[in-house]
Amino acid sequence: MRAPDTVKLAVVQMHVTDQLEDNVTRAIGHVRSAAAQGAQVILLPELFENLYFCQVEREEYFALAHPLEGHPFIGRFQELARELGVVLPVSYFEAAGQAHYNSLVCIDADGTLLGNYRKTHIPDGPGYEEKYYFNPGDTGFKVWDTRYGRVGVGICWDQWYPETARVMMLQGADFLLYPTAIGSEPAEVETPNSHHMWQRAMVGHAVSNSTYVAAANRIGTEVVGGLNQTYYGHTFVSDYTGEIVAELAETEEGALIHTLNIAEARKFRAGMGFFRDRRPELYGPLLTLDGVTRRG
Repeated sequence: MRAPDTVKLAVVQMHVTDQLEDNVTRAIGHVRSAAAQGAQVILLPELFENLYFCQVEREEYFALAHPLEGHPFIGRFQELARELGVVLPVSYFEAAGQAHYNSLVCIDADGTLLGNYRKTHIPDGPGYEEKYYFNPGDTGFKVWDTRYGRVGVGICWDQWYPETARVMMLQGADFLLYPTAIGSEPAEVETPNSHHMWQRAMVGHAVSNSTYVAAANRIGTEVVGGLNQTYYGHTFVSDYTGEIVAELAETEEGALIHTLNIAEARKFRAGMGFFRDRRPELYGPLLTLDGVTRRG
């Protein structure tokens, strides 16, 4: 399926509470608002259903996970997508047998569930204790054909890996999206994070793949297990040359809307030759942990 020449994208920035219904209702309101402004693809932040519980390791938080089948709110977003005629990539905490995943479903504009992606790269550090909760994703990277183009979606920590972006582009993505939950680091972390560093990683993917890249973050300060984290917002859209063409502020809530010129990006990408000049036969070390390609 060939993408339309232009796609109107919305990326939502929102605060989150410890009440699922409150968060889902707020997210639905943002989707409706974005659709009313003409948005065709609408991205919500990572794990918007609850506080970012991964600040701490507590076994009771596993109870927040739900199986995809019979999920408490994904069906509501399917109905919403069908009603509004919009594409919705939706992040959620998935329970699958004895496993738990940080997952995302892509819902097409007719409400069809196109597939499930399980986060590939799982962080483990102060304030981001995800390895305690999530199994490493086993789906491989996903790109979905939707009414509004071929959409590639990674989840938060995935956005730091150039391999994620490159694989999705090789699979034919027209643009890349990253739902995110990222903000302040605990005091004991020696290298402070910042929204500049976070954005630059993804802007690099936009440049080296000649594609639009957008990320949706949360805002506000959340207290979990006596710890607190302040999310720095700065939800943004980068164009295919690496220019940040739209951005929300640190505490601003709402939908950031920008029209993507997919046809121009496709033409620019072909002219740059990045995919023409690749040498995959020499990239064997990328398939190893230590950079040594072994034969025989």
